[in-house]
Amino acid sequence: MPRSLQPDRKLFGVTLALCLIGAVMVFSASAITAREQGGNGYTFLLRQLVWIALGLAGMFWLMHTDYRKFRQPRVIFTAVSITLVMLISVFFLDRSHATHRWFRLGPLSLQPSEIAKLVLIFYLAWFIEIRRGPKSFGINDPVHTLLPALGTVLLMVGLVLGEPDMGTACMILLIAAVMLYVSGLSVRYIVGAALAAIPVVYLLIESTPYRLERFKAFLSPSTDPQGHGFQLLQSLIAIGSGGFTGVGLMEGRQKLFFLPEAHTDFIFAVICEELGFIGAAIVLTLFFVYGWRGFVAAMKAPDEFGRLLALGITAMVMGQALVNLSVVLGLMPTKGIPLPFISYGGSSLIGMLLATGVLLNISQHADEM
Repeated sequence: MPRSLQPDRKLFGVTLALCLIGAVMVFSASAITAREQGGNGYTFLLRQLVWIALGLAGMFWLMHTDYRKFRQPRVIFTAVSITLVMLISVFFLDRSHATHRWFRLGPLSLQPSEIAKLVLIFYLAWFIEIRRGPKSFGINDPVHTLLPALGTVLLMVGLVLGEPDMGTACMILLIAAVMLYVSGLSVRYIVGAALAAIPVVYLLIESTPYRLERFKAFLSPSTDPQGHGFQLLQSLIAIGSGGFTGVGLMEGRQKLFFLPEAHTDFIFAVICEELGFIGAAIVLTLFFVYGWRGFVAAMKAPDEFGRLLALGITAMVMGQALVNLSVVLGLMPTKGIPLPFISYGGSSLIGMLLATGVLLNISQHADEM
């Protein structure tokens, strides 16, 4: 008899726990702000719950859809083409917050760059599997493997940079680098790419005033405490105010118009203030378990496509969490990278839940030969 397929319960439970924590903390961080903006205190919570419901519906669908059905070239190239069209189309829409990042329909919005990360993972997993197959060119072939692989990556990165969104562009590069590295890419290519990226990153920062100011604020936030260093300083104050047990849920003060983006990119600072070291440790533990179970799913995947998909998804979630936490703690310059499953925002949340659905499906086929 064929064995029944069971998803990874630990991974499933951790994902639900992170979404629940996110909903509670979004309400805590946004209720007062929503009222002051003339709305209902539950506005951001209700939207977050809608996105969680949509994301979970997609997660359950993908969890019960064999991931190998997406291996077909027509599926991969259709997804890549639609993604590129969306990334180009945003430039023809009105700016929002001085950027071209979103499709907006009333209160709803879609950020194509969030979808691009998952689509790129599928593309690279499919492409690398083919190039590493028997009688193929191998991962280190510069013409037949690296050029088409990196060409697609750099095209997406260039479009995202143009929005502009340097944080998400860097995440796309990180995901691609991890997937290529675990596939056996030579260290000399990795070192060469890193060296080539240094002057590019320098020019991107130097040529854009707000990026340069953010970098200076990261190095010394106290030199501009009322300007570009304000957000980081308020974040550190919130983290330091929480102590071991926190000041209590809904009792935080920094979110009251001191800490900008308290319910989005800097929600971890609110967690630290209100729930203290204990709450922060719980969140970090949940992300650790997610990364561990994602790695296990990758190692037990029955084929190369599943292994690379699982590693790419795990790298995306854990990499984005690491970047967000580093920014909040003042270990990296400020970037608009949300905390997976927890920060307010529909595109990121739904994208992460869809990716987790694929990861859960891969875990069901563990050790299947």
